[in-house]
Amino acid sequence: MSRRKYNHLSSIIIKSAIEVHKGLGPGLLERVYEDALVWEMKQQGLEVVRQAAIDVRYKELEIVNGYYADIIVEDKIIIELKAVENILPVHKAQLLSYLKLADKKLGLLLNFHVKKMKDGICRIINGEL
Repeated sequence: MSRRKYNHLSSIIIKSAIEVHKGLGPGLLERVYEDALVWEMKQQGLEVVRQAAIDVRYKELEIVNGYYADIIVEDKIIIELKAVENILPVHKAQLLSYLKLADKKLGLLLNFHVKKMKDGICRIINGEL
């Protein structure tokens, strides 16, 4: 997938997140934002899988369903949702690990516990787009 297509797709996702945040505001549980964001992205015609099981490989060990990605869009972008006071470095590291394990290039860390949604968006890239 080209950088241009990743940018276009992430733009749709971010606009959807802003729409959800405008409608719901901060202070709710992640699950509420997940439900609303998935609905909003599907309205935009995106292929969305929520709580997608990802297998983890450690040496010769295959850990089936080792973690669950909050949302995967178009089988290309992992979205990690938060509703926390502050995004910590560990949250960014967690998403980068998810990207590596799932062999995905782009992740969006979306924190809905902010006054303005634009302040709750972190874009994480695994390698080059």
